[in-house]
Amino acid sequence: MWWLENRALFRRSARLAAVFLLAGLTAACFQPLYGTQTIGGGPALRDRLASVDVLLIDAASGTPEARIGVELRNALIYDLTGGDSPSAPNYRLRVQLVGKRTSVIIDPTTARPDVENYGIDATYTLIDVATGKPVVQGTTFSRVSYDVPGQQQRFARARGLRDAENRAAKVISEQIRSRLASYFVAGT
Repeated sequence: MWWLENRALFRRSARLAAVFLLAGLTAACFQPLYGTQTIGGGPALRDRLASVDVLLIDAASGTPEARIGVELRNALIYDLTGGDSPSAPNYRLRVQLVGKRTSVIIDPTTARPDVENYGIDATYTLIDVATGKPVVQGTTFSRVSYDVPGQQQRFARARGLRDAENRAAKVISEQIRSRLASYFVAGT
């Protein structure tokens, strides 16, 4: 009976060896999305993202949307270039945004909001500089909530709203960067 036990052990070892062999053969086929080198020797994703020029986001001066537009543009530039100076633009990114605020929970005694949501709806278009044609178009959104601590803290609502606007802008920036990375890697 010892040979039956050895046979089962041999089968398990053979299966494990086959799995490791297949894993070893396919190990060189995978490439990290944000890696610095490509398998084919072409430009890395980081270089392609850095070649995107983010246009100014249109909003009326002095409005909250203007401040959010600057915040979003700065976040996009940093996310695309990694803090380095941008290279010569091969693409231009045009972003339009709409912000909205919604009261979620209202205190029944004072009729003041306790929790609010802030949301940004963004529409973006990536334009190829050489042809002038749009290559990627999309929409994205972000919803973040913030607390309103009550009427005793007068400026807490304003600060909570500003923090929510900044968080929403950062989420939009990350979503746009991910979509552009998908386009540059897969071409779709």
